[in-house]
Parts: sequence; C-alpha cells; structure tokens
Amino acid sequence: MHTRVVVATVAAVLGTAAPLLSPAPGARAGEVGEAVKAGKVTAPTVVAHRGASAYAPENTLASIDKAAALGFTWVENDVQRTKDGELVVIHDDSLPRTTNVKTLFPGRAPWKVKDFTAAEIARLDAGRWFSPAYAGTRVPTLKQYMRRVEHNHESLLMEIKNPELYPGIERQALKLLGDEGWLDRGHLRRLIVQSFSADSVRKVHELRPAITTAFLGTPKVAQLHEYARSIDLVNPAYQSLSIGYVSAVHAFDGPHGKPLRVFAWTVNDTATARKVAGYRVDGVITNKPDVVRAALGSG
Repeated sequence: MHTRVVVATVAAVLGTAAPLLSPAPGARAGEVGEAVKAGKVTAPTVVAHRGASAYAPENTLASIDKAAALGFTWVENDVQRTKDGELVVIHDDSLPRTTNVKTLFPGRAPWKVKDFTAAEIARLDAGRWFSPAYAGTRVPTLKQYMRRVEHNHESLLMEIKNPELYPGIERQALKLLGDEGWLDRGHLRRLIVQSFSADSVRKVHELRPAITTAFLGTPKVAQLHEYARSIDLVNPAYQSLSIGYVSAVHAFDGPHGKPLRVFAWTVNDTATARKVAGYRVDGVITNKPDVVRAALGSG
C-alpha cells in the first residue's frame, strides 16, 4: 500500500464518509471534455451496462451487438443459475420484468429464475417488452454470451448476481470461463468479475487470484485496507461519490500491486458523466455509452 495509504488514513481519522467529501475547487466537471481532448486527463473507460441497454433489450446478445456497433469494447452483464444448473445472463432474480413468463407459465408465481429449467427459460421472449423490433429475443446462457463477446472482440465486466441464492456459483462460473478460454493471460486483460457480495468476490480471488475483481458498493475509507486484499476495483453508485473518496480509494494497492480503481454506475447523462469524470474515476458504467463518450470528448 506504500505511502499513498497516508491519504486514506487521514480521511479515516477525520471520519469522512464518501458523501461528505467535497470536490476540489479546480475540478469543474464542465472542463473535463476539453481536458481529455487536450491530453491532460485520461478519459475513463466507458462500460456498456447490460450491453447498450438504452437501445436494445438488456443482457441479451442484441444488446452487446449494439454496443459493438456503437464502437464500445467493454460490456457488463449479470449471471444467475437455473433450476437445473445452467448459468444464464439476466439481471433480476425473477423473470416477469423482462420476459413473457407470466403468459407462458401463468401458474408458476413468483417466477424466480432458480425455479425454471434452462429449457423453459430458453422459450421466453426477452425482447418484446423493450420493442416490437426485438420480439423473439432470448435470455442467453452464459456460454452463448461469452461466445458472442469473443466474436465481437469485446471485454467483460461480469457480475455474479445474488450469490446467496446459488451456492457454488463462483466456482461454476470460473469453470465455464476456463472452458471457453477466458482464463488465459490474454483474456484476463479483458475480464473483471464483480459482485455486491464481498464474500463472493473474495471466493473468486481465492479460486483464481489472477482475475481482476471488483466490489459493488462504497466501503468506508477505514475498511478499504481489508477490501484491498481481494479486490482491484471499488464500483459505487455515482451518487455516493466525491473527489475525496475516489482519491482515498486510489491511495490503496490491490492484490496485484496496483492502485485500486473506481468505476461509477449508472451514469446516463452529460452532466453526470462530466461530474464523475471530474472526480477522476477510472470508469463509467452506462446504459448510454454514446452519450457518455460524447460528454467526455473521448472519441
């Protein structure tokens, strides 16, 4: 952790929580785009949240195809498990919001992912709710999803969703990634595994220490030294951020000997993109990657 820990230690002693830290006077968000263009500031990595989910149904192959068509490399997804043990890509632990499950299986309330087989989920329409143009789009399995990401030459921020519902999902997901060739040195540069569960992230790190890992949330500054043992990134909701908190996170080295990074979510408008970039975040997770790119003048 070296001398940068001093910054975080001071913040912890002062008892500063993330929302209470105020931006530095010179970090005016409106200037970020020009600073990026001038080469004075490195533009944050832009991650397409659940794919380009403002323009195609979330967590589908169509959404990552749309991200690729817009020129974005990084996509984010959510992984859960079916009743018969198949890993699928879907955000909610229940199916009604993004599929027609109530129509096909009216007597199966509360329509939880874990209560349906992979074959049953494969029958669901995961696109019509978004737009008639996407009618017939399916919930992809993680294997299908990984093969499309590879085909598109994309990189992946993969969230293990609700791990408490799926014992052993970390080991299972890592096996699938390995089987698909994503745990070799080249692919590891294109992969981050994250979760809201610190225990789940810790398991991933213990099982495969070479993988880059992220915790979804805003740990207290005084706890960052503990998180830094097993995570490389802290990924908070943008509302909880400040330039002081981002600086405190950057003061710690993660398990691979590099400063912890910060990816902020979910940023969908110009003003917010410039604001969080002014905090010097390392990445921005967004449903509208094109809007964020234009806001930051990053190409």
